[in-house]
Amino acid sequence: MGGELPLKDISNTQYLINMTCGTPAQTFTVVPDTGSSNLWMYSSNCESFACTHHDQYNAENSTTSIVNGESFNIQYGSGGVHGYVTEDTCSIGSTTAQMEFGEVQTVQGITFDVSLLDGIVGLGYSTISTDSLPTYVESMDSSDKSFGFFMKNAPEESYMTFPGMETEGITLVATHEVQERSYWNLNFVSMEGPNGVIALSERTYAAIDSGTSLIMGSNSVIDPLIEGITVNEDCSGVEDLPSIWFTFDSTRYELTADDYVVRITQGDESQCVMGIAG
Repeated sequence: MGGELPLKDISNTQYLINMTCGTPAQTFTVVPDTGSSNLWMYSSNCESFACTHHDQYNAENSTTSIVNGESFNIQYGSGGVHGYVTEDTCSIGSTTAQMEFGEVQTVQGITFDVSLLDGIVGLGYSTISTDSLPTYVESMDSSDKSFGFFMKNAPEESYMTFPGMETEGITLVATHEVQERSYWNLNFVSMEGPNGVIALSERTYAAIDSGTSLIMGSNSVIDPLIEGITVNEDCSGVEDLPSIWFTFDSTRYELTADDYVVRITQGDESQCVMGIAG
């Protein structure tokens, strides 16, 4: 069993944890992202709109901060962040790392404006790290480099273990070997829906990405999978939508409409959107 961390679960679409950087510690709400490999936070020198209403890292307030000054740029599917590299002591749960990370000065993309995140901690492999900067997992002072996400349908029950894996009370469904160590890429065999089986070519991989809110793939395979599945914005008829199946290795997973429809509820009002996109 690892160190258990509260995992802020936002409508089953975004997951956040708290981490600290600097001495004395400055606290940030970050996305633990298996789809990237760098750590960054908004800088106190940032004037972009996203930075003005989030917590910002202040190097001048940390006695352990070392300014590297090299350029730092990452482009995500939802926008980009730009700044420079800084080194400091950072912590997640019981772990600590002396490491270089991005101190972000400018932000592009509306996703960052509306998100609760103050930064991102990349949990992917070092092979996709921008400028080959060491990852947090590589740098942390723990010999156990494993971690786990436990995402519940009741968001307040979600949590993360870091480091280590929770096993008590957990029923093992399946295990899969990582095929390509960049993202957490698994062997993706097929998809199946109301229009039949969508066969995938050999050596097709799917990334298990905790930082992406939707199931996404190329139009050539996603469009025939979801053709004819209509998600009404008012959520009517969701219970009648068909299941789809994903097969990884030899394990076939069923996704019901409750799994692939994103339902956003505010007060007594609910809005539904399709959670699969090309």
